Amino acid sequence: MSSSFKEQVAAGIPGEIPPYPPEDPTVNRAPPRPRVLSAHENVLALKNALRYFPAHLHDRLAPEFARELAIDGRIYMRRFRPSYRMYGRPIREYPARCRQAAAIMLMIQNNLDPRVAQHPYELVTYGGNGTVFQNWAQYLLTMRYLSQMSDSQTLVLYSGHPLGLFPSSPAAPRLVLTCGMVVPNYSSKADYDRMAALGVTSYGQMTAGSFMYIGPQGIVHGTTITLLNAGRKYLGLPPDRGLEGKLFVTSGLGGMSGAQAKASVIAGAVAIIAEINPKALETRLHQGWLQEAESDLDKVLARTRQAVSAGQPLSLGYLGNVVDLWERLASAGFPVDLGSDQTSLHNPYLGGYYPAGISLDDANRMMAVDPAGFKELVQESLRRQVAAINTIHQRGMAFWDYGNAFLLEASRAGAPGIFKQDGSFAYPSYVEDIMGPMCFDYGFGPFRWVCTSGDPADLEVTDQLAGDILQEMASGAAPENRQQLLDNLRWIRSAAGNNLVVGTQARILYADHQGRMALARAFNDAIAAGRISAPVVLGRDHHDVSGTDSPYRETADIRDGSMYCADMAVQNVIGNSFRGAHWVSLHNGGGVGWGEAMNGGFGMVLDGTPQAAHRARQMLSWDVSHGLARRSWARNPGARFSVERAMQVEPQLQVTLPATADDATVEQAVQEAFSGGREPG
Repeated sequence: MSSSFKEQVAAGIPGEIPPYPPEDPTVNRAPPRPRVLSAHENVLALKNALRYFPAHLHDRLAPEFARELAIDGRIYMRRFRPSYRMYGRPIREYPARCRQAAAIMLMIQNNLDPRVAQHPYELVTYGGNGTVFQNWAQYLLTMRYLSQMSDSQTLVLYSGHPLGLFPSSPAAPRLVLTCGMVVPNYSSKADYDRMAALGVTSYGQMTAGSFMYIGPQGIVHGTTITLLNAGRKYLGLPPDRGLEGKLFVTSGLGGMSGAQAKASVIAGAVAIIAEINPKALETRLHQGWLQEAESDLDKVLARTRQAVSAGQPLSLGYLGNVVDLWERLASAGFPVDLGSDQTSLHNPYLGGYYPAGISLDDANRMMAVDPAGFKELVQESLRRQVAAINTIHQRGMAFWDYGNAFLLEASRAGAPGIFKQDGSFAYPSYVEDIMGPMCFDYGFGPFRWVCTSGDPADLEVTDQLAGDILQEMASGAAPENRQQLLDNLRWIRSAAGNNLVVGTQARILYADHQGRMALARAFNDAIAAGRISAPVVLGRDHHDVSGTDSPYRETADIRDGSMYCADMAVQNVIGNSFRGAHWVSLHNGGGVGWGEAMNGGFGMVLDGTPQAAHRARQMLSWDVSHGLARRSWARNPGARFSVERAMQVEPQLQVTLPATADDATVEQAVQEAFSGGREPG
């Protein structure tokens, strides 16, 4: 007789070798990783993998795991993938001694749900290598520990590896995890490839390794906000108008980038999105997020021209290489209003970017067997792509880097015209121009929640509560932040109709300091009153006001020289941990690549109790005001406005505010001081 789901979870790693689980041929698979280990390191990687299993199984498992390492470049322990269906179940279905542990289990399984994850069999949620765990033994052992955990224990994870349960207290986090933490001098891409193959580190991206991904809905909202504000900033559109009759060209229909199709239509635009992987494109078509698809560029241009002329919102997927799309648009003189790119260029040589002139299957083989040759093809394609973008930009298109390391990798490839004369990039980051000054500096960021009952009725209640709160806030808002409140009000009122849920019953909303605390209070009260039937998990993307230090993305609009400093992300996680978060995470990497960012996040479980209300108020206040303080100190005017308002609301908050120096005084002083020698006086 087969064991129940609860029994299998509580059992952890089985004592005997199980049969291979069935495989769904429609599931998207990760490409093989290059062989980067020496003979000695191959032995070490195998020993590292076998330590999860009793010695009497090693004779059978060693050859199997060695073959995985030789073929995949990783040891995933595929045989140990559970045979039960992987999805976020209602919280009551998990074997747990405390509801916070059950909530974490739910979030882990949602991250690995084939409807949600990019490469679920390889434990990758999004971005090509954003891993939940390094292998299936880590998943099984973590779920077992969570089933055993009391509210006086804390589980510690090192890059997916469950170090163990440690005594703590009910006030402490139930889970503390880190992903990819290395000594800074060993944070190159080559270091990552080697350590990941050894099974000693992982790339958690942002919400993959922290168990807070809610499917592409999370980025649909951010992309919608970005597109609307791009229209206002670059095209001069009024705040009450969408992007009807405007063309947006980009790439990517994968785990994160797949949101672009849905967001473009919500914003009113016509969008052409290039995607090389037919499975990814078909997934978005099946979900209804992508409206149409075509592999013939003549037909793509004809359909686009028709939709733009009619002012008809349209998401059109081009099944082909993005370089071919840009070059065709450039040679045809086709007018483009807005352009970007969401290929996974944080991972350019391992499946994040596919070069032109080679098929998907051939590229996947080449990156494993001829990585140097594959790198040359990638860089040549980047040079071609930038050249075409430059041509269209000169005709009037506004282009921005979407925080995926596009400009960084294009510069490393020697792309033409990628730099201005002063050495800065020719195109802005979307955070530098849009998200930073218009959202983050005012405390708005990707707040999210999950209804652990799995009941759409609970999500409907939260949507109504959120809309009512935003409407009240907008009615009395200052001009500086009123438009953001109105944009988010429109978003939440239409969220259910846009069919955004993939996986768990979850929602995202760009909320500010005051809004996040009001939402948490309203949700907790509704749980206590029985209007919401089960606990609600609160979280956010790490891509937020204070969650990430990343000079080419989240902190791109920090211009006091500290854009490369990581104090904010680290302090944020520390502060959240003792102010009430139920789990916290700190990661190396994120959307722009290993070694290019530091980011952190949290999870919190609202259960209707006064204790939950207290934890939420303490932690959410810090989580936003901390980032506002840092941005204000960088002399960002929006952040100063916001942090001064936060101090009025919270009397115990005292933030050091900067004095603004007169430019002429500073320039004169520097000129006089440096015009002579170094003699004192």
